[in-house]
Amino acid sequence: MTATDARSDLHFYLQSARDALLWKLEGLSEYEIRRPSTPTGTNLLGLVKHAASVELGYLGDTFGRPSGEALPWLDDGAEPNADMWATADESRSFVVGLYRRAWDHADATLDALPLDTVGRVPWWPEGRDEVTLHHAVVRVVADTQRHAGHADIIRELMDGAVGMNESNDGMAPGDAAWWEGQCDRMERAAREAERRAAAERRD
Repeated sequence: MTATDARSDLHFYLQSARDALLWKLEGLSEYEIRRPSTPTGTNLLGLVKHAASVELGYLGDTFGRPSGEALPWLDDGAEPNADMWATADESRSFVVGLYRRAWDHADATLDALPLDTVGRVPWWPEGRDEVTLHHAVVRVVADTQRHAGHADIIRELMDGAVGMNESNDGMAPGDAAWWEGQCDRMERAAREAERRAAAERRD
């Protein structure tokens, strides 16, 4: 694979994860995109805010290309987890705009530098802080895809919307009744497996 092919592949999978993450906000209210949906507070707009911060750090600052964006939630003394939720003063348009600017900045880094360029991650321990651009992009792709998966589950639990985007849900064909039946089959299989495991423990 050539460096050009690798760069193109990395960008494709990064952009597809970015697009999926933003799509999860579509059609939801301010409350819905912000409300904590897990016991640890995972929420849709917070995931976008975090993803923007990650891109600006790993694909900007790490390679001596600061964006100039103010990220007070990452400053020394900022409260823990401040990058994972949006305050009432941080509007949807602000967070989404920041994320789109982070894309542009990260893409410019990816276009400008060879993939074997070595950078230094400011928040990693000294002496173990070097990373290539290739590694940094893979790390960001993995992080963004992981959080897009979180967003998938949150959105499905909210209103049943699933998939990468409006035209690609990636799901097996079936209406609501089919899925209800499928879930019933899975529930029965789970209960039967548990019954068998309990029987084996008794033997």
